[in-house]
Amino acid sequence: MSRSIVRQSKFRHVFGQVVKAEQGYDDIRVSKVTWDSSFCAVNPKFLAVIVESSGGGAFLVLPLSKTGRVDKNYPLVIGHSGPVLDIDWCPHDDNILASCSEDCTAMSSALTPGSDNLVIIWNVGTGEPLISMDDHPDLIYSISWNRNGSLFCTTCKDRRLRVCDPRKREVVAERLAPHEGIRPMRAIFTRDGNIFTTGFTRMSQRELGLWDPTNFEEPIALLELDTSNGVLLPYYDADANMVYLCGKGDSSIRYFEITEEPPYVHYLSTFSSKEPQRGMGFMPKRGVDVTKCEIARLYKLHDKKCEPITMTVPRKSDLFQDDLYPDTAGPDPAMEPEEWLEGRDEDPILVSMKDGYMPPKSRELKVTKKNVLDSRPTTRRSMSTVDTSSLPPQLLERLLEEIHNLKATVLSQEKRICDLENKLSQYTNGTE
Repeated sequence: MSRSIVRQSKFRHVFGQVVKAEQGYDDIRVSKVTWDSSFCAVNPKFLAVIVESSGGGAFLVLPLSKTGRVDKNYPLVIGHSGPVLDIDWCPHDDNILASCSEDCTAMSSALTPGSDNLVIIWNVGTGEPLISMDDHPDLIYSISWNRNGSLFCTTCKDRRLRVCDPRKREVVAERLAPHEGIRPMRAIFTRDGNIFTTGFTRMSQRELGLWDPTNFEEPIALLELDTSNGVLLPYYDADANMVYLCGKGDSSIRYFEITEEPPYVHYLSTFSSKEPQRGMGFMPKRGVDVTKCEIARLYKLHDKKCEPITMTVPRKSDLFQDDLYPDTAGPDPAMEPEEWLEGRDEDPILVSMKDGYMPPKSRELKVTKKNVLDSRPTTRRSMSTVDTSSLPPQLLERLLEEIHNLKATVLSQEKRICDLENKLSQYTNGTE
């Protein structure tokens, strides 16, 4: 008598559930830009959504606690002259957000793939580029750091998957057509140093793959999914080694577990709903509710609202579940930028989730704007710093007289402006 062997996994029964309507975010005019990005970013303090706006790009930033209907006059974050294409929160400070736009500008960003096919690493404090790589001949679709910050991987319109060492400014490995289709690909590093990819087959079927960057000859795993036009956006949970796949225009979220046992990428389940998604946000692990055995939370964008979806492991005990919540990456950086530039690599500093994560006081981001005049060989001193005792008496008297006349002119102009404003208000009110 044969018995079927069921793979043991603590995540085999993970299920998704939409929160109550009053815990969602309504009346949000989500952007209609046709760009394959998530349009949403979330952290334990704020939710950010790219929205429709006139006269340039904008996005909305809400405290997580501000649920319900969003006032139509709620202030937006503006500054881009073109539509905003992507946003992301800083992993080391929950108050800093990066954005990039169709106007070819990026704000508060540390690593940017641009429409000019360049990958640039920036000094956020001064706004200066530190490292620039021009190894991509076409549009860059995605970019992802590995766990210790030594490498990043990219996917490009030329159908190549590349692994780059930014400090050496070189491509250390690449694979042509990890997915044979011509539609956009996505790639992310896993905690083990492998690369998880999504793409399309030659027959336009959606496909996922797992690759060893030290040996791109054959994939570790390659799995066909379905036929659809939507690009699959992968969201990776390094603690659980799970991947959530969300396709734009889909009404479902598939999730998989990555293990060291064949077939290496194991399908777990699918969360389905009636309405398609325009985008998705993924909460960092330190923002989930450990008292409810919540292991992930996604924020699904509709046309005019944002809907949180919780992913939960069913457990009967109310005690903290150590096996579900290993120490996770905290906000404190493992090293300073100068140390990274000198060649040092460090894994993230981990924090415990046992008593519920309590964020420390945020580090202050020191922004230094360079003045182009700083490079000039000579500087001009103001009159307040001049030693007046060295001036001839006639010159000093003349300067004081000019200052007195200027003050009188300013006062008379202020009086004239005040009179004109009064007359204008009278005309406006119809008194004359």
